[in-house]
Amino acid sequence: MTLLEEFRWRGLIYDVINEEELEKRLEEKPITLYCGFDPTADSLHIGSLVPIITLMRFHRAGHRVIALTGSGTGLVGDPTGKKAERSLNDVDTVLSWGEIFKKQFSHFIPFDNKTAFCLDNYSWLGEMKALEMWRDYGRHFNINIMLSKETVKSRLEDGLTYLEFSYMIMQSIDFLKMYQNPTLRCELQIGGQDQWGNITSGIDLIRKIEGPEAKAFALTMPLILKSDGTKFGKTESGAVWLDSSKTTPYEMYQFFINTADNDVISFLKYYTFLSKEEIEGLEKQMKDAPHLRSAQKALAREVVTLVHGDKAYLQAVKLSEVLFSGNIKELNSEEIGIGFKDVPSLEVSSDVNIIDALVDVKAAVSKREAREFLKNGAVSINGETVRDFDFLVSKDKAIDQQFTVIRRGKKNYYLIKH
Repeated sequence: MTLLEEFRWRGLIYDVINEEELEKRLEEKPITLYCGFDPTADSLHIGSLVPIITLMRFHRAGHRVIALTGSGTGLVGDPTGKKAERSLNDVDTVLSWGEIFKKQFSHFIPFDNKTAFCLDNYSWLGEMKALEMWRDYGRHFNINIMLSKETVKSRLEDGLTYLEFSYMIMQSIDFLKMYQNPTLRCELQIGGQDQWGNITSGIDLIRKIEGPEAKAFALTMPLILKSDGTKFGKTESGAVWLDSSKTTPYEMYQFFINTADNDVISFLKYYTFLSKEEIEGLEKQMKDAPHLRSAQKALAREVVTLVHGDKAYLQAVKLSEVLFSGNIKELNSEEIGIGFKDVPSLEVSSDVNIIDALVDVKAAVSKREAREFLKNGAVSINGETVRDFDFLVSKDKAIDQQFTVIRRGKKNYYLIKH
């Protein structure tokens, strides 16, 4: 199947302008396309991963791709999907986040400045004067048409600042600048479904300045939702980040391994490079033996390996298996630090009686309850059941003399740091 046919099968197309023409254009010769990412935090997240992977799909198919860091537009704030104006960050912060984005992009796309480019719109927007924007570009935008765009219309009742209103013009300038660049000659912009108004405004600006015969295309991807209608990519503790210091590979693995059966096939199509035959095979396995969770395991493997590499994936699997079995001694201190990052913990400077430790780390509400847990064999220390009321939690017995892992019952873990 063609590239667009594959995108349709994967559910990656929400809307596309001039689809037949775009299909023909893709078959003629390589096209240059871009996707923009505003640095509004110090890391990309898994919501950003779908457009990144889409750029990768185009690149692997022989097309030229641009990952555009939007440090310029990031200083303004896209009104799309917001109930209130985005809080403004200072220039140095946004630019530093933009540099982080560029490093993260390079993990996925081999930027060679021939088939793949990493640009920042601050390089042209940051140099632009207000009069230049209004006279050279603003005169091409009809207020009535701008107000009709969903990106603007959805915010009118809540209030929309002039700063945010100008976002559409700035994003349109991005498309025009890269279209006009003879080295790039960018003809296609991709983005989330909420970017349709901004993208088509860019196409209109290209035609008004370059002439009605100028050809430019738009393709948007659907917002990734779970089957219950909620947004995908959030946990109780917040977003799932691509930065391993913010979301560990183990946490990412757990996030994907716990994908609901109703969602996993769709997410395999969105987030992996597995073929149609491979995904259909996993779908059949899921129907025949859902308890094996083969589809979820494949999804977690593909995503964690893509983002963090084989070693991190294998470590995440090991952590999961050890935590399920309780064989804590198989872990080293680094793995314990990762796997137990968010469990209740307690720092001690000397030996502690097990009963006091259970109470202090909140594994028991009282010494009496702590004794009951010990008596019933419900407590294990570093994987070994402890019943002795006089047992001492000590640095000498700790894993790498750093951590003592307390397990109460089957799923409740606590950490003593020495």
